[in-house]
Amino acid sequence: MDPGNVSGAKARLPRWLIPVLGYTVSVACLVWVYYGFDWKAQLPQLLATDWRFVTVAVVADVFIYIVQAWRWNLVLRPIKRLRMPRTIQAIYIGLFANEVLPLRSGEVIRCYLLARWNALHFSVAVSSALIERMLDGVWLALGFWTIAHFIELPGYLVAGGQILVVALLVLTVLLVIAVIHKKHAHAAVKGSRWAEVLRHVVDGSHDMGRSPSFLLAGAVSLIYLAMQVIPIYSLAFAYGVNLSLTQAVVVLVILRLGSIPPQAPGNVGTFQFLTILALGLFGVPRGEATGFATLLFVVVTAPLWLGGFIALLATRMRLTDIHQRAHDRLANGSRAAPADQGGRTPPHSG
Repeated sequence: MDPGNVSGAKARLPRWLIPVLGYTVSVACLVWVYYGFDWKAQLPQLLATDWRFVTVAVVADVFIYIVQAWRWNLVLRPIKRLRMPRTIQAIYIGLFANEVLPLRSGEVIRCYLLARWNALHFSVAVSSALIERMLDGVWLALGFWTIAHFIELPGYLVAGGQILVVALLVLTVLLVIAVIHKKHAHAAVKGSRWAEVLRHVVDGSHDMGRSPSFLLAGAVSLIYLAMQVIPIYSLAFAYGVNLSLTQAVVVLVILRLGSIPPQAPGNVGTFQFLTILALGLFGVPRGEATGFATLLFVVVTAPLWLGGFIALLATRMRLTDIHQRAHDRLANGSRAAPADQGGRTPPHSG
């Protein structure tokens, strides 16, 4: 046996390791959050919640992802004009998958569905999703460092913000190379095992990044993130938590930063943990923060379950089948072009 193959096999991490780590972190967070929590003491406050503002939070949570679909269409406009209902459906199925599958598998699933339904190359759909995340990262980084000037943040949050900035800079540099120096980017990926996939990523990024709709997508990204503050602020008012709008923004930034590492489905455990830590910065008592974190998790998760389940039913496909096909396409993207529902190959070749 080739010694190089042996060492490579030893160096490869088991596929189960990262999901197990994610579940372990989530369970540990759940234990920390609810150990010693006095449900009887918080039940009256839960029952006294103002459901009018809960309704506002739910409606805002639904419209957040309609805005995301609008932005995704804007990012891909130089490649192809997409149908808004299909984009919304892909996003909601991806959100539903994130709630029931580990490692944020919904991100791959939504890209697969968008490519399938619109006769796009899968790699182009993936590159558009990366551009989306880069736009989010720009606004999150700006928001984080603005907040840091007014509020003294713990060291772990500052470190998380620095990691975000570094990752953002790397992604931005790669995008700029693809947009401005497409030939150099092609030369860099030539000969790679993923050369064909990366070529479509480079070409797609080049077209998307140079379009006027890219700047509009950046502005819509700010709307997309700003709308995510509404459920937090509305529920704080409904639950009786003394939280200002600026403090709600801080909570959002911490939750978004905490959602970056792969973890258990729905970010269960870590979501409540981070919410309590964020509220602790503003002197909210632990018991009250735990009750609010529980309410917030249910309110922002339930619409995703319902909307995603309905969107999935409309496809007449099983989530496990979509998940398998999406990951097969991710693994073998360079060897197969996507087809739409009619089986046609895509007109756009990058």
